[in-house]
Amino acid sequence: MSVATRVIPCLDVAAGRVVKGVNFLNLRDAGDPVELARRYFEQGADEITFLDVTATVDERATMYEVVAATAEQVFIPLTVGGGVRSADDVARLQAHGADKVGVNSAAIARPALLGEIADRFGAQALVLSLDVKRSDAAPSGFVVTTHGGRTETSLDALAWAREAIERGAGELLVNSIDADGTKSGFDLELIGAMREISRVPVIASGGAGRVQDFAPAIAAGADAVLAASVFHNGELTVGDVKRALAEAGVTVR
Repeated sequence: MSVATRVIPCLDVAAGRVVKGVNFLNLRDAGDPVELARRYFEQGADEITFLDVTATVDERATMYEVVAATAEQVFIPLTVGGGVRSADDVARLQAHGADKVGVNSAAIARPALLGEIADRFGAQALVLSLDVKRSDAAPSGFVVTTHGGRTETSLDALAWAREAIERGAGELLVNSIDADGTKSGFDLELIGAMREISRVPVIASGGAGRVQDFAPAIAAGADAVLAASVFHNGELTVGDVKRALAEAGVTVR
């Protein structure tokens, strides 16, 4: 597991612009992705995550340009998710400067994709992106969703995470759809449940609203914390979060 906790700004990109909403709805413009990524790099971000939230064929080319332009100015790992459906997609993203890829819907549709990517590029390049909702229908109480949380699958979130790790996922990006954009704090129960079953790093996502929200996520078992709107809106800086974590006794870079 990571020695130092990572702080990761997340940029949801549509048509070459950063967007943000609540529970993935009512998306609004939040700025230029390259400018924002550079700002977070200067603030001390450990990684940057881009999620291509539309990922249509036309906008995929735009996303490659965004990744390439960012990689020229930002010298920390870049993770790109959204629309990754094959190992060749990973090769193209890496050629444009991505270090890791996040895979969600395509892996649910065809789990063998995880092994294909891990075998070709290594587990360290593969992040399983999980959009998770609470549900009584799932044995663990947590179900996997797609389409920004709007479509529930029949997959139990913990069982799917365990299977994905066996297939080669090197990291879990665990996003609480219930908490996403609400700024009411991370879903600590979900993070703890994922920590129990995971031998790979867990990134906590969804719900950050105040500097005080981050340390509990680490205490619950996260190796990294990811946030979007609190950074985009200028409510918090990466430095604010790292100071709060350090004051809580968490090791940061």
